[in-house]
Amino acid sequence: MTTNTVTQTDLEGLRLINRGKVRDIYDLDDKLLIVTTDRISAFDHVLPTAIPDKGAVLTGMSERWFGLTEDIVPNHLITTDVDAMGDDVRRHADVLRGRTMLVKRAERIDAECVVRGYITGSGWVDYQRTGQICGIDIPAGMQEAEPFADTLFTPATKAETGHDENISFAQLSDLVGAELAGRLRDVSIAVYSRGRDYAGERGIILADTKFEFGWVDGELTLIDEVLTPDSSRFWDVAEYDVGLSPPSFDKQIVRNHLIEIGWDREPPIPALPDEIVERTAARYRDIRERLAA
Repeated sequence: MTTNTVTQTDLEGLRLINRGKVRDIYDLDDKLLIVTTDRISAFDHVLPTAIPDKGAVLTGMSERWFGLTEDIVPNHLITTDVDAMGDDVRRHADVLRGRTMLVKRAERIDAECVVRGYITGSGWVDYQRTGQICGIDIPAGMQEAEPFADTLFTPATKAETGHDENISFAQLSDLVGAELAGRLRDVSIAVYSRGRDYAGERGIILADTKFEFGWVDGELTLIDEVLTPDSSRFWDVAEYDVGLSPPSFDKQIVRNHLIEIGWDREPPIPALPDEIVERTAARYRDIRERLAA
């Protein structure tokens, strides 16, 4: 685990090609350098306060899950060892160590592959309003946080800015073709199922998650991050009860704080108090430690 907090990188000798809400991405010809900072976003805004070790947690968990699922689908990870990434990268080792992935460059498929094992979040909101989730009819009478009888695949469009938009499987088929849509569904559910079972053995519920895929040398490949607190909803079995929304191992503490102080979700963006930072950082560290056992 790193001890330095990194909010932004500007690495001399390396070409920055994208700075997202959390990740800085550098061009290394046929490879990419993905640096996961400690930035945190909420309600589509990057906050001025970082969460210590968050980038290391996300990188370490992705590395572990890529290894645990590579028999299901290839992934883009080459190494997280900064010393093996070449001289231009190694000179920045103090900043990059523990939070950096060298990955294969992929042609991204512009769809979010969302898998839901439990009815919660936006799915619960949609169900209450329409009785459906992404065009799928859901049985009447379900309670919040109740598991589905069958795992749901609910894709979304991949937006460069703003919110991704949920789409039906038929719309995904129109977007990428029926054969690829079927492969994305089957692989996504298989990876989710592996994660659900692994986490369940450690007292953690994997309620839902999202994946991204791309093409590497003509092969369908899992990219970006996988089964992290930023891409997944993890619950503690001990805190779980059907009919209630359990606390998740992510930035929900931050969201709740911003709601409680009445922030209107417009600039100026408020800084986080130390107590909220510490509680959030502890929650991120806890899920990594629980799943590393």
